[in-house]
Amino acid sequence: MNKQKATLLLADGTLFRGTLIGSPGTNGGEICFNTGMTGYQEIYTDPSYTGQIIVTTTSHIGNYGVLDSEVESSHPTIAGIVVNSFSEIYSRLDASSSLQDYLVKYGITGIADLDTRKLVRHIRSKGAMNAIISSEFEGDLAGLKAELNKIPDMNGLELSSKVCTKEPFYFGDEKSSFKVACLDFGIKLNILRSLAERGVYCKVFPAKTTLDEMEAWAPDGYFLSNGPGDPAVMEYAVKTTKDILGTDKPIFGICLGHQILAEACGISTYKMHHGHRGLNHPIKNLLTGTSEITSQNHGFVVNREDVEKSDLVEITHIHLNDNSVAGIKLKNKPAFSVQYHPESSPGPHDSRYLFDDFISLLKKN
Repeated sequence: MNKQKATLLLADGTLFRGTLIGSPGTNGGEICFNTGMTGYQEIYTDPSYTGQIIVTTTSHIGNYGVLDSEVESSHPTIAGIVVNSFSEIYSRLDASSSLQDYLVKYGITGIADLDTRKLVRHIRSKGAMNAIISSEFEGDLAGLKAELNKIPDMNGLELSSKVCTKEPFYFGDEKSSFKVACLDFGIKLNILRSLAERGVYCKVFPAKTTLDEMEAWAPDGYFLSNGPGDPAVMEYAVKTTKDILGTDKPIFGICLGHQILAEACGISTYKMHHGHRGLNHPIKNLLTGTSEITSQNHGFVVNREDVEKSDLVEITHIHLNDNSVAGIKLKNKPAFSVQYHPESSPGPHDSRYLFDDFISLLKKN
């Protein structure tokens, strides 16, 4: 592989130099890190990472190539990747192509051969910030800084309407026991698979779909999906969720959907210092007293103080590392949500019972 030079510049002026991977060019976004030991393809195709540069803490990336059936969306929408050791050679026999070819195909610029441990420690200390990767500004730091300054802040950024489906589509068996309207804020395919394999026929709607449009299909319940961006500026989604709550039909939300449900109940959200992204985050279920190891990917979180003051909502799950809110349910409605990813692609399967809980609500309704 051509060892062309590349540069990574952070908003606080920290500079890293390495070699180009993927497509030559210049691109930037909010830099974050994922501590998962596997599943880079699923991570890169998760729409929740839209507009972000992903640092993977696993030393070797690309060694098992990519497989068409393991994507979480039609194409990656990430802003770039940062890795320690990149492998263009892959060993998996059924792989569709190399990760290098995949990155080039979708125009993703990345950088390798730098100290990712040092970089992650820096982000953990200083917090999430914008960054830019370039193979074009060698020796022109001022020009690179100017490009970096053009990148919008993730705080206050609405992205779901840009990555969601443009037209409604169906997923699953139309002869299934239940029909669920899925509001797509950036939905992962494995969420749809997890619902379909439990006897749910899904109709996936664009993020800005109104309740009347979804009710015309006569669904038995509603699902609020994961997705990118700041929930506090998604007034359209909050209004629709309030309308859905008025139907008294079961609601299940994941990640951004969890935050939107909270906002609809008067609970505020805020941007975290550097977020939770990885496959081994410990969660405690306060209803059962049991703990779960979970897959997570979020940079915003529900305000715990607001939940504790609320007459409508109660906390069901907490993150054991920082006691942040990881799950809620409404006291007078068949509605609940979690901050993490029970569909876990990639990740452990400890939390897949949550899909079964949703099915139980559909049966009772």
